[in-house]
Amino acid sequence: MTEHDEQKAVITWARMQYKDLLIFAIPNGGQRHPAIARKLKAEGVLAGIPDLCLISQDQICFIEMKTPTGKLSNTQKAMKRKIEDYGIRVEVCYGFENAKEFIERWI
Repeated sequence: MTEHDEQKAVITWARMQYKDLLIFAIPNGGQRHPAIARKLKAEGVLAGIPDLCLISQDQICFIEMKTPTGKLSNTQKAMKRKIEDYGIRVEVCYGFENAKEFIERWI
């Protein structure tokens, strides 16, 4: 499965399993026409931001989705450290099952 497929499965499962969980994607990645990329950057898109944000009660965390063989880029590593320096958890999940296990523990 692609990273897209893994992330889609996580969203579908989490929204069915945890009705009160606010989980949403942050559409930062992908190839775009240069004009669209400039527009999104001007609107605040920031390289390295994790793929998913989860909010529940008084908790917030981020998930960076990867395929089981995926790797973080240097930009993603730096952003993960920066977010964690603010005391917010960033979990790197390698596929649907890994993300599911993390969310079940986090909730």
